[in-house]
Formats: sequence, C-alpha cells, structure tokens
Amino acid sequence: MTRGARDESGVAEAAAPPQHGGPQAPYEARFETPYETPFEDPGALRVSSQGLPRWLDPVVEAARTVRPTQLSRFLPPEDGRGRQSAVLVLFGEGPRGPELLLMERAGTLRSHPGQPSFPGGALDPEDGDPHTTGPLRAALREAEEETGLDPSGVQIFGVLPRLYIPVSEFVVTPVLGWWRDPSPVGVVDPAETARVFTVPVADLTDPDHRVMAVHPKGHLGPAFTVESALVWGFTAGVIDRILHFAGWERPWDRSRQVPLDWRA
Repeated sequence: MTRGARDESGVAEAAAPPQHGGPQAPYEARFETPYETPFEDPGALRVSSQGLPRWLDPVVEAARTVRPTQLSRFLPPEDGRGRQSAVLVLFGEGPRGPELLLMERAGTLRSHPGQPSFPGGALDPEDGDPHTTGPLRAALREAEEETGLDPSGVQIFGVLPRLYIPVSEFVVTPVLGWWRDPSPVGVVDPAETARVFTVPVADLTDPDHRVMAVHPKGHLGPAFTVESALVWGFTAGVIDRILHFAGWERPWDRSRQVPLDWRA
C-alpha cells in the first residue's frame, strides 16, 4: 500500500494526486480477486486494472490490501442478514484533474433528504449472484438509472470489502470505477435526485474542506464541505478511507465540527 511520511498523529501524509492528467502508459493488473476469474457467461463483468492512469495506482493497491475492519466498525452480520446493495465510486479526469462523481438526494425524500451520495442502490434479482458479479452490475445499473451515465464507458478496477449500514440494514459493496469514456450525466428523476455533480480530488484532500459532522444523536464522522454541499455519512466515510489508504490524506483539524440537521 502506497503511503507517504507520517505526521505526529500517525495519519499518513502524501502529495495529492496530479492536478492535470495526460495520456498514461497501460500497465498489467497486479492483483487477483474472485471478480477477475473468467466466467462462462461471455457477458460477465470483470475487474481489470489494465490501462488505468498511473495516479490511480495507490487506489488499486489499497483495494487489493485493505481489510474490512480498516474501513469501518460496521460489518455485515455473520448470520447473513441485510439487504445486498452496491455503490459506484467513479473516478474521472476533469478540468482540475482527478475527480469523483456524486449525486444529491432530493430534499423531499423521507430518508436522508438532500444528502450527497455515490450512485447506487439495492441489487435486483437480474443483477445476479451478490457474491460474484451481482454488485458490479447493480452499481452500473443504478448509476445509469440515477445519473444517465453510459456504463460502457466505465472500467471497473476494484471492489472494496462489503460494509454495513445499521440504520437501513443495507450490506453495501463499494465498486471502484475509472471513467474511461465520459458521458453526459444529470438528474434523471427529480423526485429522487436533486443534482449530479463531480468533486475534484484536490478539494477532498484540502484540509480547509474537511470537518467532523455531528449527528443529533451525538455520533461523529468525517465530512467534506465541497461544491456547496456537506458530504457526510457512509459516502464521506468511504472517501475518507480511500484518501487515507491511498496516501492522499493531508493533516486536517478534527476539532472543526459541523452539526447535522435533525432529519439526518
């Protein structure tokens, strides 16, 4: 796992990813996962790190080596309970360099109104086996349904360990993608989504954009103030861990707190 020097608090510190990308030489996949095994189905999705831009190397390595307990203390119940779901953590190249695709939930929704999140949702039966390619299909399908994204332009290069959201009982698989061929995106259903937007990784690593979100019940968690939004909860937690284990995290003031709305 690529990491830089450590500060006194023990948090990894390293330079942020490049601000402007360019053509990069392809490289061979250096890891094996169950998802990379050829399937009899010729249309089966696969995980491949071939041809990625070099700045994604530390994310590939983090996905290969990170353990579930390093991502969250909330892990799927051992008895198999929980609704299987997936989110698409999509990296692309924008005017300011590497960026992530996010969406903002409609303010009229009963559950987490106005909260930014990754595209994603529950697995449908047609997505297939939740323990093999089901989460890959679900992440791409949900992203297309929610943002209008063209899945054919996305290269899946990694899968993080499954995590658990106790309040909703969702078992979530974060699927890592490279936006190889960007397509237009936007709000598909205003009743579900308020907006679709991208966030430069440089803003996510900027200490000035990092705070701790305080839930009305007293829970604390990492958050980001970016693109006129407060990114918190599960989405912020995944971003926080990716930045940390990719060696992109910069020291920031954890005493800065932002209260969440009582509806959170």
